[in-house]
Amino acid sequence: MLKSACSADYPLENRGLNCNNFCTMYLRRRCRNKGGVQYESWALVESVRTERGPRQRTVVTVGKLPGLDAEEKIGWEEIGRVLDGKPAPAASLFEQAPDIPSWATVNLKGIQVERLRHFGDVYLGLALWKRLGLEEFCDKHIPSGREEVPWSVMATVLSLARFCAPSSELQIADSWYNKTALDDLLGVPAEKINDDRLYRALDALLPHKDNLCKHLQQRYGELFGTKFEFLIYDITSTYFEGMGKANPQAKRGYSRDSRPDCVQVCIGLVASVEGLPLAFEVFDGNRTDVTTVEEMVELMQNKYGKAERIWVMDRGMVSEENIESLQSCGARYLVGTPKAMLRKFEHELIDKDWQEVQHGVEVKLCQAPDGTEESFVLCRSEGRKVKETAILNRFITRLEAGLDKLKEQAEKGRLRDRQKADRRIGRLLERNSRAAALFDITVEEQGTGLQKRLKVVIKKHEDRYEWLLSTSGSYLLRTNWKEKDPREIWKTYIQLTQVEDAFRTAKSDLGMRPIYHHKADRTQAHILVCFLALVLWRTLQQWMECSGLGTAPRKLIEELRELRSLDVLLPSRDNKTIRLRVVSTAPPGLKILLQRLKLPLPNRPKVIENVVPTLAD
Repeated sequence: MLKSACSADYPLENRGLNCNNFCTMYLRRRCRNKGGVQYESWALVESVRTERGPRQRTVVTVGKLPGLDAEEKIGWEEIGRVLDGKPAPAASLFEQAPDIPSWATVNLKGIQVERLRHFGDVYLGLALWKRLGLEEFCDKHIPSGREEVPWSVMATVLSLARFCAPSSELQIADSWYNKTALDDLLGVPAEKINDDRLYRALDALLPHKDNLCKHLQQRYGELFGTKFEFLIYDITSTYFEGMGKANPQAKRGYSRDSRPDCVQVCIGLVASVEGLPLAFEVFDGNRTDVTTVEEMVELMQNKYGKAERIWVMDRGMVSEENIESLQSCGARYLVGTPKAMLRKFEHELIDKDWQEVQHGVEVKLCQAPDGTEESFVLCRSEGRKVKETAILNRFITRLEAGLDKLKEQAEKGRLRDRQKADRRIGRLLERNSRAAALFDITVEEQGTGLQKRLKVVIKKHEDRYEWLLSTSGSYLLRTNWKEKDPREIWKTYIQLTQVEDAFRTAKSDLGMRPIYHHKADRTQAHILVCFLALVLWRTLQQWMECSGLGTAPRKLIEELRELRSLDVLLPSRDNKTIRLRVVSTAPPGLKILLQRLKLPLPNRPKVIENVVPTLAD
């Protein structure tokens, strides 16, 4: 087994071999120069004990070994090629020998380090941006004018800031950009980045949203072979910091962020089954989920044509009107259904002909009860059953405790006002809505005058409780998809978790909430930048998964952020200062990750001449 080592020798354990003497074997790198060109090879060497002490003997010369040869030398001038994912150009037959290394005598006591910048995270983000073709897209579609810095470059800055360290436009201009190596990577000095220019870049980017989404769809197919047979649709909301009076879409509605005190907008996101974002729309903050489906389907069909795609949505997005609308426009669908619809499949729930799709999850294909061409898939999950039963019992316990307390107060005469009793019962039922349907509560008045009492009568429906227990962990899928394998239908539907995860990423990791913009266009542009950052995030996740590196982008980004670019100042004997711009060396583990991603770091220093120190440095 190969073990890593810092030297040129790589030991091989050889305890299993039948040797007369215990020996250790090594892979040794051999270098030789011929005609000014360095050649490398590897040899298998064994260390043996002799009468004269330990000696090393070459067993066999094995030539070159992939992954162990000296890493490619990459200069700063080659960063563009690396970020584009292009291989190194083939060596010319008449290529000149490399320059002889320059030597200088320096004063070790005077060596300084300046201009420390975050390099790794923005380097990765820019690689994703370029490989998705977004740099080329912005250069082509965002018209250039008399601006000093192209809007396409400013769009890059906005998106990378949101991807690497979510920041407001003011924070980007004041501190974030100046702490990164983007001035080297983009060629735009920090003094050219200001909040006004960033705000105007938002305005320049927004009109190209639809073309941008079409471009991404094409690139996903080229990079990952993504198919768009299925479109996963879900909706979320994000709230404003402030009243949002200049934005007609900012309204109060059902808040998924538990901020009913704030105005909000709703965002509908369409993604592939891999969770790659394809398109989004912004709706009024008071829109309910079911009212957005017909509009979103129509928008997608107008933009991308009426191809035979299958829409995947959870039960909160679906109504009978939406189903009829999807059927009328020829669309196919795979949706969740309200829990009450399980009543129509009571016998199927009892039958035993279930198929296990994964441990603890079983499915069953059922025909439509009304004889239509639709199919239904019954699903039940042991883990979900345990969770739902625990939640139900918690609500029941809490509701019963509140009702018993109210009943006791009424019996002792401490509660005499019927309207007050009704209000308290209403609040209890509202706070424990999952258990509310199990109880009938009536309030009766008894006696008159000082003898007046209220009697609270509580009736629990045990049959309803038993039904809820028997259906806990069960849910029903509905589709007009021609697929008849319930396991495949379930596996497709469960990809909804990809969009839910995308929403969590956008809100938590990419800082989509709260919104500080007040104008409608700026709000839309802010969400577009968050969408682009989410595109980078999910692309990285897909890239890592394809490279066998797991699916934890945040950890990789945090590790890469520790890689810095810096200037090393070397005072020479002739009273001149040599300034070398270098990138810190990645730890061995991170270096392996970058090799798997085919994203090597620049490892040749860049000589910086005539650099005048500034306060920022």
